[in-house]
Amino acid sequence: MATEIEFSFKALSHAARRHIRVFQIHQFLDRFAMGLTVAVVALALTDRGMDLFQISLLFGVYSLTTMTMELPFGGLADAIGRKPVFLSAVVASLISLALFLSSSSFTVLALSFAFIGFGRALRSGTLDAWFVETFREAAPNVDVQPALAKAQWANAMGLATGAVFGGLLPDLFGAAGLRHGISVYDVSYAASFAVMIGVLLFTYFAISEPPRPLRPSALKQGFATVPSVIAEASALALKHATLSLLLAALALFAMATNPVEVIWPTYAKPMLDEGFANTAIGALTATYFFAIALGATLSPYVSRVFQRRHAVTLAATFACLAVLQVILAMQVGIVGFIGVFIAYSISLGVSETPASSLLHRCVENHQRSTMLSLRSLLQQLGAMIGLVMVGALAEAYSTPIAWSAAAAFLLLALMLSWILAKRLAAAPV
Repeated sequence: MATEIEFSFKALSHAARRHIRVFQIHQFLDRFAMGLTVAVVALALTDRGMDLFQISLLFGVYSLTTMTMELPFGGLADAIGRKPVFLSAVVASLISLALFLSSSSFTVLALSFAFIGFGRALRSGTLDAWFVETFREAAPNVDVQPALAKAQWANAMGLATGAVFGGLLPDLFGAAGLRHGISVYDVSYAASFAVMIGVLLFTYFAISEPPRPLRPSALKQGFATVPSVIAEASALALKHATLSLLLAALALFAMATNPVEVIWPTYAKPMLDEGFANTAIGALTATYFFAIALGATLSPYVSRVFQRRHAVTLAATFACLAVLQVILAMQVGIVGFIGVFIAYSISLGVSETPASSLLHRCVENHQRSTMLSLRSLLQQLGAMIGLVMVGALAEAYSTPIAWSAAAAFLLLALMLSWILAKRLAAAPV
């Protein structure tokens, strides 16, 4: 493998710099639309009469749909093109939002969450792979991690900005919504629908990809090749020790951290004044994403501390997350909770690009989307298992006990990352 050149944005060609900027704008808009609902989804479901068990079931529908569709659509993106598959994902998101706004029925909401999972599966392994491959064409042998970090920063900033507005809109316009017979949180969902239409248009006009045949016969052929692509990618993951260890560590990481990411608003809201709780939760959600963005920005510098040994960086990050998760579970006041939560979120941001860099280093272009989908599938599986286990513990005992127990999964991920680091030191990829 050729030695990678250290990343320098100013030294990149105009095409490479433009490529990064276009993807940053795209990621910001897409995540801004999502952030508008992320801040209030648990509260919106509660407002629609859902209890905690029903909320868990709805998130289970989302995870199950994502896992079912993840690998086939990753393979489809490799076969027929990343852009058309991503456009289909945006359409699925629009359908999900429309269903959510139309009803308070558990059945309809479950269908809405299924479309969220469908859209997530379509998104996974599409434009991320397009970004990496086009960047490598425009900047051969340049270290891709800092470019990924810039995209991750825009991703988190979009979520953060969306979360601010998602929490603020119900407090500003919720009363007007009630007068028209809708939930106070429907304002945020309607705004998300409008922004998602903008994402659809931006993707269509700004994302450039060499066209691939989209005739019905070509589409059928694309689906027909999915089983072989999946089998080949799965075999690669099983036979490639680096990929096996990395994917297992990431699944354990999701088992530990996803329950914190889902449950924290219900844990923090009782600490807040009821009069501005929605805005405060939105602001804290934004702070969470801003902190992830900061972590993504810091990740190349953290990687340099560990001499760009990405597996060692991952191991150190998992250790920090395990300690911080236990400390977070011990907080009983909002000030202490916010401080630890910010540190926790920064660590989450640091963890993303070392893992992505390792994965991209191990696969070829024709398998990249499928392998990204395999990663997402395993993380979704870990997240679902973790949420069910931690949710049961939280119901039986308490949220702090459940979060502390889940930190054990991070310690297991730490052990696998350290083994991976030792293997890479002995035989680099």
